[in-house]
Parts: sequence; structure tokens; C-alpha cells
Amino acid sequence: MESKIAFYPTVLALFGIFFAFIMMYLENLGISKYLLDKAPVLVVDNGNTAMTMLSALISGLISVMVFSFSMVMLLLSQASSNYSPRLLPGLISDKKHQIILGIYLSTILYNIFILFSIQPTGNKYQIPGFSVLVGIVGTVICLYAFIFFIHNISQSIQISNILKMIYTQSKNRLDEVIEKEGTHLAPFPNSEDWYEYQSEKSGYLQNISYTNMIDFSIENDTQLHILPFKGNFILNGIPMFRSKIKLEKDQVDQILNNISYAREELVEDNYILGFKQLTEIILKAMSPGINDPGTAINAIDYLTELFALRMQKKDINIIRREDIPYIKVVTVDFKDLLYQVMVAIRTYCKHDVTLNQKLLIMFHYLLQQETYNKDYYKYIKNEASLLLADAKEAISNTADIERLCRLAENFTFQINNAAENE
Repeated sequence: MESKIAFYPTVLALFGIFFAFIMMYLENLGISKYLLDKAPVLVVDNGNTAMTMLSALISGLISVMVFSFSMVMLLLSQASSNYSPRLLPGLISDKKHQIILGIYLSTILYNIFILFSIQPTGNKYQIPGFSVLVGIVGTVICLYAFIFFIHNISQSIQISNILKMIYTQSKNRLDEVIEKEGTHLAPFPNSEDWYEYQSEKSGYLQNISYTNMIDFSIENDTQLHILPFKGNFILNGIPMFRSKIKLEKDQVDQILNNISYAREELVEDNYILGFKQLTEIILKAMSPGINDPGTAINAIDYLTELFALRMQKKDINIIRREDIPYIKVVTVDFKDLLYQVMVAIRTYCKHDVTLNQKLLIMFHYLLQQETYNKDYYKYIKNEASLLLADAKEAISNTADIERLCRLAENFTFQINNAAENE
């Protein structure tokens, strides 16, 4: 729910209505009368003036909100057409835009309810003058929020900021996953002969409540193996998890209720999506209609950092409590992740010498990084060989081919030296 564009506006709108009723209650206690005696400059003491001001403020704020919403739609349209449609869930869930729209909506609703409480024919002590002043202050805040909104949305559409956002979210999620991994702990048992249960819904596997599922495992003396990996689209009726013991229908429902599905994909929940989005930005940038190799090179730089961090992670994900394994979650291993990223890039970028050089430099950097599994170096070498083979077929200039071959030979020499030192 938090990722929906209407979440924060709805919460803040309810707050605006609630605050309006609080101000009405204070008006009944005589707050405007007190201020009119002590500081009359702060209080509007004419009913017609108050109604005119609030009506003008409401009309102006509605216009500002409509314009701001149009700007959001323009941002989403440009991001979808120029970069990748997969970016839309992340941009829609931007809390800054949601909060600003919520400030507009809460102020509009507050002014509307205060407008209803004005009695233009009453005496000056019956007019909610202080509440009107609060509405004016809220409108001023909305104007400054609008200025910040224009600045923020102009920054959000820049591809450099989009790439940085994807990288930061993926890195934070990957750091969190690596931090939870233990070393030299009890392994998870083989689950081939365990009881298997199917999914009852369809959608993208977004999140799993590990705390509740570990509590369930302890209570029922079992262990669980989640079969699909996060981010995968789950079809109704496919195998979902395995249990060490046979479960009753209500127990199966209890486990399935701790697995959340979504129709959109968020990088905050699954770092694999960061790799996918960066890859799609590279492919979109290298399409004939856009032809922007600079953006593709920037995205490769961020991919390089993420791959270097992924090399420190295991290919399995085991959730433990007090070093006891309770849940095993299938993850995309490094070999498949590297291949899926590179096969798309090789298909659409093999003709570009600059990108091929950048990718070889990426492999060179990864071969120098520490890794959890030494086999990762072999996978990197294989992808470098495939890249060079595709480049030889797509590039006709012999000088370019020779340059790429020299880079690849240097990497091979370094790999051999590293193997001899080990």
C-alpha cells in the first residue's frame, strides 16, 4: 500500500479533516475571541472577507494540485518512453511527490471545512478568524512545497539521478541480504522428499514475512523451503514451498498468508530488479531511435559496482534464528544473473566498440575483486569470451577487433597468474 501514489495523500487528507475539526473545537472555546482582544492583527473579523479569502485559496490550490499532478504524469510518460517502463513503480512510489500532493489535498480540505463553519451574518466573535489565518499559513506552505516539487521533479527526470536511485536502492538491499548471511553455520537439509504445497494466487512474489514463518516453524517443529525466487511471477497452482512435516489446510493457509504478491516490481524488495532495470536502460539507450551510448556507459558503471558486491554473496539464502536454519529461499545464482544481463547486452550492443571495451573493463575489474566463490571468476571469463566472439562477428574493422583482443588477452594473462598464485 505504501508504494501506491494515493497512500500518503489519503493519510494527509484525513489529517487535514481531523485538524479542521480540532480548530472548530478551539473556536468554540473562544480562541479567536481571545486573539482578537490580545492580537487583533492576526484575526480576520469580517465574515464576507473570510469567505472570499478561503474561496480564492481553495480555487488556487486546486489549480496548483492539478498542475502538479500533470507534471507527475509527464515524468512517468517520459521515463517510460525514454528509459524503461519498469521504472514506473519506483517513480510512483517516490514519497516526496506523494507527500507534496498530500499537503495540497489536506490544506484544500481544511479550508473547505473551515469555510462551512463561517457565519457571515454573525458578530465578529463568531467568525473563526484564527482558523482562517491557519488556512492562509497552510496555503503559503503549499506554495513553497510547489516550488520544491518543481525542483525535485526536474531532477527526477534526469537519467543520472534515475541511475543513481536504482543503484542506491539495489546496493542497500544487497548489503542487507549479505549482512544477514552467516559463515560456517549448520547447512540446510535436502528437501527433495519433503511435502510440497502449491500456490493459491498469482502475481509477482514480492515479500515474505520471515519472522512469522520462523515462529511457525518453531511452533510446529518443521523447516520450510520456498521454491520460487523473489521477483518471479507466480502462477496459480505451481509448487510454492516444501515442509519437513505434513501440514493441515489451515497451516498451509497460515504460511501462504505470510507471502505477499504484487503486480509491480520494486527494487527495495528485490535487488535483482536493479540489475534488470539497469540492463533495460542500456538496451533502450542503444536502440536506433535513441542511440545514447553515454547513458549506456554510465549504466554499465553502476552494474559493475553491483556485480562486485554480488560476488560477496552466496548463491543460496538461508534464514536462521540463533544460528539454526529454518527457511531456505531460492535465489538467482551469480552465473545465471551474469548471463541474463550479458546475453541481452551482447545481443543489442555487440556492434559498438566503445561499449565492448567498457564491458571488458568491467570484467577486468570484477576479476580483481574478492569473492565468496572462486567459481565466479570462471563465469566472468566465460562471459568475456562470449562477448569477444560476438564482437568479432558484428564488427568489421580489423583495428577495432585487434584492440578488443588485446584487452581480452591481458585479462586472460591476469587470470592465469592469479590461478598460479593460488
